[in-house]
Amino acid sequence: MTSTPRPDAFPTDPAPLTPAGRPVPAAATGTTHTGTVHTGTARAMRTRPRRRRATPALRRLVSEVRLHPAELVLPLFVKEGLTEPTPLRSMPGVVHHSRESLRAVVEEAAAAGLGGVMLFGVPAHRDATGTGATDPDGILNLAIADAVEAAAGRLVVMADLCLDEFTDHGHCGVLDARGAVDNDATLVRYAAMALAQARAGAHVVGLSGMMDGQVGVVRDALDDAGFTGVSVLAYAAKYASAFYGPFREAVESTLVGDRRTYQMDPANRREAGLEVAIDVEEGADIVMVKPAMSYLDVLADVAATSPVPVAAYQVSGEYAMIEAAAAQGWIDRRPAILESVLSIRRAGADHVLTYWALEIAGWLREDLTTSDRTNR
Repeated sequence: MTSTPRPDAFPTDPAPLTPAGRPVPAAATGTTHTGTVHTGTARAMRTRPRRRRATPALRRLVSEVRLHPAELVLPLFVKEGLTEPTPLRSMPGVVHHSRESLRAVVEEAAAAGLGGVMLFGVPAHRDATGTGATDPDGILNLAIADAVEAAAGRLVVMADLCLDEFTDHGHCGVLDARGAVDNDATLVRYAAMALAQARAGAHVVGLSGMMDGQVGVVRDALDDAGFTGVSVLAYAAKYASAFYGPFREAVESTLVGDRRTYQMDPANRREAGLEVAIDVEEGADIVMVKPAMSYLDVLADVAATSPVPVAAYQVSGEYAMIEAAAAQGWIDRRPAILESVLSIRRAGADHVLTYWALEIAGWLREDLTTSDRTNR
């Protein structure tokens, strides 16, 4: 009587056969059969991407995108009448600065090697046309001069060019008799605001109002007044986003309603290309996508086609979500922050506006010091 072989007497993976039905020699396949177990697939596994991830040094060597302080811009809020900085409830770690504390943080940013600062003014008085924006003694223009002096050429001083912080209705422009934003009347105010900021010493004016024709009007105004060296950063693809919520607290916004008649529809991707093309044609030196993390597809599109540098703004809501989750212990704060900013750079941003700019610069410096010690 023939006994039935035990199942474990057979190889778990039979040896390959030639077309004639004979076993292929192991040496020809790079495959080894050791009794009952099929081990090794050398020829099929010549490409092993994990090799490049094996050590920190290898990962650093082949990294496609890196963070550097010079690619980071720190947004700063300066409030009229303050004698010391005051914290913002919805943005842990972010403050309203006094003029004195602004100078100190700009000094710190310059020493850290940041690429720039973006200034926002919070005035004590507001009116229908935002006259405080063009007042030489208005808080934003005074802050520009303070920052330029403190930076001493070591970083770029940018200023937000928009009326929303200065109007009593909270919109980014002048209203007509029906209460709608009057595009062309607003452009007149933007031109005057650009000149006020240029006279205060701004290196870059950041046009964030999303009015049609704003870049051309401001560029012409600057050039006609002799400020040909002042650059224009166009918020070219700025979306009507829910992620601006904490920012509204930061600038003490008086807005009732929304800005959907001038900021872009979050559903639209192709339209961003049109907005960017118009702004570049009108003379933008840099274009921006805002927000950043929820619009990485748009950012990648813009970066792939823009002939000028591309910025992206990691907005207040993106910042607040990570801070809130980290405070609850749901995510690891430092890796999450670094990954979030790295994702924006990976999508194509040449520089990133982020409220963590100073903190990230410090981490990068620590990492570099640790790496130097390790490699000695």
